[in-house]
Amino acid sequence: QVQLVESGGGLVQAGGSLRLSCAASGILFNKYTVGWYRQAPGKERELVARISSGGSTNYADSVKGRFTISRDNAKNTVDLQMNSLAPEDTAVYYCNAIWFSTYWGQGTQVTVSS
Repeated sequence: QVQLVESGGGLVQAGGSLRLSCAASGILFNKYTVGWYRQAPGKERELVARISSGGSTNYADSVKGRFTISRDNAKNTVDLQMNSLAPEDTAVYYCNAIWFSTYWGQGTQVTVSS
């Protein structure tokens, strides 16, 4: 079955960095656009960053210049390097894969303290 398993979340001070990783199985990973979404308490889930099968990237305006998304098709992984973290980045971060179907990971908590 399809699995997207996130790792790398945690607690960090403002200004710090974290790296999230998502390992996919059960899908033709190199065909999928993969990305990261986040959901803060009381807010809707929003796109953070995504990378297409061809390597094109999109970022939310709020994270441009601070976050970098990358993929490794040989390992079926997509990573999100998050630098200069701010308290407003606190959320549950979800891995996402889209190609004719859409799949989600279970989420990983990122908490940024001020």
